[in-house]
Amino acid sequence: MRRTLAAAAGGVALVAMAVAYGVHEVVTQPDKAPDYSGGGSGTVTVEITPGASAGEIGKTLEKAGVVASAQSFIEQVITRSKETSLRPGRYTLRRRMSAADALDLLLAPGSKVSRTVTVPEGLRLSEVLRTLADKTGIPLEDFEEAVAEPGRLRLPAYAEGEAEGFLFPATYEVEPGTTALDLLRKMVARFRVAAANVRLEELAPRVKLTPRQVVTVASIVQAEGGVPADYPKIARVVYNRLARGAKLEMDSTVNYALNRHTLKVSIKDTRVDSPYNTYARPGLPPGPIGNPGESALTAALHPADGTWYWFVTTDPGRKITKFTDKEAEFRKYREELNKYLGTN
Repeated sequence: MRRTLAAAAGGVALVAMAVAYGVHEVVTQPDKAPDYSGGGSGTVTVEITPGASAGEIGKTLEKAGVVASAQSFIEQVITRSKETSLRPGRYTLRRRMSAADALDLLLAPGSKVSRTVTVPEGLRLSEVLRTLADKTGIPLEDFEEAVAEPGRLRLPAYAEGEAEGFLFPATYEVEPGTTALDLLRKMVARFRVAAANVRLEELAPRVKLTPRQVVTVASIVQAEGGVPADYPKIARVVYNRLARGAKLEMDSTVNYALNRHTLKVSIKDTRVDSPYNTYARPGLPPGPIGNPGESALTAALHPADGTWYWFVTTDPGRKITKFTDKEAEFRKYREELNKYLGTN
């Protein structure tokens, strides 16, 4: 009777194992599943899809010529208790490998072929979406549809339902099956990490702004700045102007209103009818004009000490920016920039 019960229990375990690993029929297996020996040769790229079972992965490896049989791979996974360690992605393996060596490579970080997308600091929302689409192959329309429903992006409450400024610039890994919404949520989550790092919500009151306004200042700093060392000084110019109730008169905001990038901003440009035109309207624009990085966020929270009221990047090629609190010097710096623009 005990032998009968033991056999029955073993049969239940076998059936459960078969279901768990994608083996839909329990068949009599030879004592040892076909297996290659050694580390194999050549290279082959194999893609593991999200949610694939060990059985499905084994079949993929067998079809690609990596292992001699799916069963040999399944046995290795079970023997080494790696059922939960296999991750989706593209992997570089070799042909005719032993199942043990194939599993080793699937578990080795260096075997994974990373597909990444890098989003530079300061890009506007539309530019971020184009970059993501170009680098990932995910249709641009998918990203546009995702940002059209900001409630799904998991934005912080102070973003006020707008993605601009809150898609953090960084390098992101794109796993198989990643959707536009998945990637945008990753960017928002990464923004939250940066915001916590710089203590955005805690320190915003010290500069007499809301967290969203700090991000707006950071986006201006990012757009105007040449080198990170200048960011705190640019932030100080912004705050000095705000303190006087003056117009910021930032070319970057005019360019945002006109949806372009240029160093040549004309008098006509500064008359554009837009809430983002800081030549025409005092105070900050209604929201961020791009997506700033952590250095710009830090500068917005920790501006340099100084009385500067103007700054001019006199040599954009070498990213030389000069600061002053004297209008005569400012005009001189503008002449230097105009000379640079006239010869470049």
